[in-house]
Amino acid sequence: MSDKIDAVITDIIRENDDILRIELADANGAELPQFECGAHIDLHLPNGLIRQYSLWAAPGDTSRYHIAVKREVSSRGGSEAVHTMLSIGDSLKISAPRNNFGLDPDGSHAILLAAGIGITPLMSMALYLQANGKPFELHYFSRAPEVTAFADLIANSALAENTIHYYGQSADAVRSTLQQILQSRPTSTHVYLCGPSPFIDAVKYITAAHWPENTVHFEHFSAEAPVLTAGGDGFELYLAQSDKTFTIPSDQSIADVLTTNGIEVELSCEQGICGTCLTRVVDGIPDHEDMYLSDAEHALNDQMTICVSRCKTPRLVLDL
Repeated sequence: MSDKIDAVITDIIRENDDILRIELADANGAELPQFECGAHIDLHLPNGLIRQYSLWAAPGDTSRYHIAVKREVSSRGGSEAVHTMLSIGDSLKISAPRNNFGLDPDGSHAILLAAGIGITPLMSMALYLQANGKPFELHYFSRAPEVTAFADLIANSALAENTIHYYGQSADAVRSTLQQILQSRPTSTHVYLCGPSPFIDAVKYITAAHWPENTVHFEHFSAEAPVLTAGGDGFELYLAQSDKTFTIPSDQSIADVLTTNGIEVELSCEQGICGTCLTRVVDGIPDHEDMYLSDAEHALNDQMTICVSRCKTPRLVLDL
């Protein structure tokens, strides 16, 4: 469990109608923990929600953290709270940075693929690579120039030389463009991508034939939650440490049942993306619905995200 940090909002900059850039500092004036490219923090919002946001600035400056938040039309309360409830000077808690999406030290060239607000972790990578003289290319897909995050920052910096923008492309055009970008694989090149699921799925499909799996790195910024419906099969859950048994119905998640019954579990995204609720499996076969664990980790069946994943066997035993 990450230690919480008392933070204060030191600046809010409106990028455009949909995107805010927020600057955070330690409330007591201390240095913030170091971070690496691709890291994210938990933001504890005034409405009780916890959401993850990537740190978009280059590593090195620990006096401030910088995040960017897009206001989503279908917000589950996170982005809406950021845009309507936060002001300069507000105090709130954040987590220390975590990183599931770092740069591979063995890569000699980086291809960065961003779609929409998926630019945020890749921005940190681009700034780091630029500052350290490492070769990279940034391909940035967005709806239009006026809704593009960091448009001015990129245009007015050395990043412009390594960046290609693609505006308003159809889904077919995006796939075609990605095919052209990824048709050849230079030695020691790694691909890093962040965006919505169809964008990531397209890249995974294109690279499956000739890119080694360990050279393609991705991070989702949103997920479609599995549909839970009443009337299906539930399963029995036993908590090994607590010596408690629960029935998990088909229309509730493991996390829902545990929190309803007063069992404290750490939750954050509740979409199977962040790994905050990752729990060790003692017995039973999980039905993995997350986007956090790799296929190889899923196959081990020794841990699971209890916010979205379920069980293939009648009984599941967790180390809780």
